[in-house]
Amino acid sequence: MPTAPPSFPEPEKTTGPPELLQLGTRAAEDEPCLRADAARNRARLLEAAARLVAEHGAAGVTMEAVAAAASVGKGTVFRRFGDRTGLLMALLDHSEKKFQAALLGGPPPLGPGAPPVERLCAFGLASLRRCVDELELQLAAEPSAERRYTPAPRRFLRGHVALLLRQAVPDADSELLSHTLLAYLDPALVHHLTEQCGVPPVRLEAGWLDLVSRVTRTEHPAEPSV
Repeated sequence: MPTAPPSFPEPEKTTGPPELLQLGTRAAEDEPCLRADAARNRARLLEAAARLVAEHGAAGVTMEAVAAAASVGKGTVFRRFGDRTGLLMALLDHSEKKFQAALLGGPPPLGPGAPPVERLCAFGLASLRRCVDELELQLAAEPSAERRYTPAPRRFLRGHVALLLRQAVPDADSELLSHTLLAYLDPALVHHLTEQCGVPPVRLEAGWLDLVSRVTRTEHPAEPSV
């Protein structure tokens, strides 16, 4: 007769919607204090940087290129972000907060209001597409091995997945399974599969839906609109 799995050591509480967790950049901490025009300028710079990443990769993001794309002086970019590293970290923080906001309050199935299995499917598809779009940026921000699982954004996403798993498969070890599912979405693995093995992103997305179906013991879901 199978025995119950051992208890997982003190997981983060995820019984309700977690609050937004940031990467902790200095620019993000200062953001609430910005004047309205300064906040708009900062958002415009970050959107310009995001377009450059999508079009040319992280290597295409220079202070000069962002200034030109946003139609501002180069000094404005340096005053706001300090240097290129500060700009890249602020850009990743901006993207992370938008993704978190979509999970917590966006339309279903990514946001609340859909069944947990549908939300898991939507979460993985959105994560994969975001990872492919920002791959160089996310790889550049990868923490060292001893810190890989402890940054606040990682803990937020793992807690979100664990919560959905508890709702979808109450008898499963949702804490360990949440780590397993997130491993499929790891930027280093996505880079290896897409760039080094030539696996098309659409195959990764189909694999995610298949994985969720097997883990939750449900029929293979149709691709949700995310």
